[in-house]
Amino acid sequence: MMVVHEAVGGLELEPAEKREIWRFTQQELPYLWSQRTSYFILGSYRDPYIRRLRTVQNELTKQLGAYPFIMGDLLELPTDRLNTFDIMFALLATYSDYIVGVFEKESGGEAPELGEIDDPPYFAKSYVFPRDYTWVTDTKLESEQHVIQAALELAFTDELSEDEARSKIESLVGRAHDAGIDITTHDVWEVLDERVADEEEPVTYSWVHLNKFRVFELHDRCFPWMTEDELRTMVEELPSPTPRPEWEASED
Repeated sequence: MMVVHEAVGGLELEPAEKREIWRFTQQELPYLWSQRTSYFILGSYRDPYIRRLRTVQNELTKQLGAYPFIMGDLLELPTDRLNTFDIMFALLATYSDYIVGVFEKESGGEAPELGEIDDPPYFAKSYVFPRDYTWVTDTKLESEQHVIQAALELAFTDELSEDEARSKIESLVGRAHDAGIDITTHDVWEVLDERVADEEEPVTYSWVHLNKFRVFELHDRCFPWMTEDELRTMVEELPSPTPRPEWEASED
């Protein structure tokens, strides 16, 4: 109830509201208190973004002892007066072992969620997976991610014809080789063809979003991705269900 009290800004709760909150607590929180490792997955519930949340959830489900969940699948709090999102989010984020944010745009409900998890008490157990993210001050080609991101922007540049874009991308791959990056033109176009076919333009983020992602990156908890296959692979970077989270020991 201390968590709920903070979530509603100290507002006095009515008896019926307390009963509904207690019902939610009794039904949903036991899963977080169990021996399984819980992963609270954040992101947009709109199509096609929800598919990526399901991808992360499905990959985590494959691991023995994991309990990955999306708040939209849980019991709702039927109270008209209160901001039920704040209450549910605070309870779930507080008692989850890990929080996983999947980001593909800068607008929508996932934007305030990012603002919640980049500070205590949630930051220490949060991980972000931003699509097409690279830190804005990176001016040199330093990894495959940089090369494909630059190629993606070229492929979707309206001012370039298809032949001009291909020529510039081949030149880009050549510069990458000179920089010691092991990537081929085929590797680049394998990603680009999928994005072009789906008409998925490069994701752009505000300066605020980029700075928040950078904080996670500096703490080795930011995992950029471009395709769903890459996202599936990146999920492996999350802590496994076996060990208990470090933040839990620090609070004892």
